Amino acid sequence: MQQHIHPAYGPVVFRDRAAGTAFLTRSTLVARENAPTVAWEDGHEYPVVDVEISSASHPFYTGNARVMDTEGRVERFERRYGRSGGR
Repeated sequence: MQQHIHPAYGPVVFRDRAAGTAFLTRSTLVARENAPTVAWEDGHEYPVVDVEISSASHPFYTGNARVMDTEGRVERFERRYGRSGGR
């Protein structure tokens, strides 16, 4: 790898505002200047990135995902327009 061309990579806290959860990981987003910081459980200060949605609040992961009634939609389409002559 070439030296001095890669962004800084370090610990950062991602905070999900919708769910009120946060997790510590490593990211290149630590390189932002004037980034807000948060005191973590280990007593250190880490830069924080607020996200709108994460696995803690996403409907797919929380089990609140809506299932589309595709069978009913197909039947309604066939009632309106009939089946094609090819079948």
